[in-house]
Amino acid sequence: MPDPERPQGERIAKLLARAGVASRREVERMIAEGRVALDGKVLETPATIIPDLRGVSVDGKPVARAEPARVFAFHKPSGLITAERDPRGLPTIYAALRNAMPKGAPRVIPVGRLDMTTEGLLLLTNDGALKRALELPASNVPRSYRARAFGEVTQAQLDALIEGVEIDGMRYGKIEADLERGSKAGGSGSGGSRNHWILLTLTEGKNREVRRVLEHLGLQVSRLLRVGYGPFALGDLPRGTVAEIPQVEVERLRKSLKL
Repeated sequence: MPDPERPQGERIAKLLARAGVASRREVERMIAEGRVALDGKVLETPATIIPDLRGVSVDGKPVARAEPARVFAFHKPSGLITAERDPRGLPTIYAALRNAMPKGAPRVIPVGRLDMTTEGLLLLTNDGALKRALELPASNVPRSYRARAFGEVTQAQLDALIEGVEIDGMRYGKIEADLERGSKAGGSGSGGSRNHWILLTLTEGKNREVRRVLEHLGLQVSRLLRVGYGPFALGDLPRGTVAEIPQVEVERLRKSLKL
């Protein structure tokens, strides 16, 4: 039975993240900066329990009711940080999104991260719960990458990654990896190229996982693109542009994640 002494509802940081205001971590930072208020009183802790967002304001503006979950596919170019701001002043995805997002689009947060030099598919959503479910390793959502790498490698070495690998005390789970057709396995022979395109699919998505695993095999990664996340593919989406995922596909995804 519910504890009558315990406040009913959820943490405000969680509700604001679910409403797409920002990620939970960013919301906590906003609260620490005194930017979030409840019924006009500035909040001091992200642990505040409330039943809903009525009376909540951010930067003096009332928080609107949460919209239906929406998902956008962004073809992230190399050279952008996956963050709202960077203390070093480096360009972020939000600078590019200002012109790329369609008119009337909600505020969105990225699903996972792509490091500065990684290109390709970055999902964006206004639903914090959906973001979290897509990121959790327990959800087993596949991420697919194409890597251009220089060096010697065989398909047998790549096949061994299905068992996972430990690098410098860090354990990486199973990875499906295949040399693309046209890439030559093994050495270069006499004057041949040792550049390979490798397709990799994994479900954990640890920081710099693909680069670290390929470097562990003695390869130098010169280009890395994410080409798929869950049921969504990069396809021929032009670099730097955004396309909204049809709502029927978003709802199908939510059901598969039991949201």
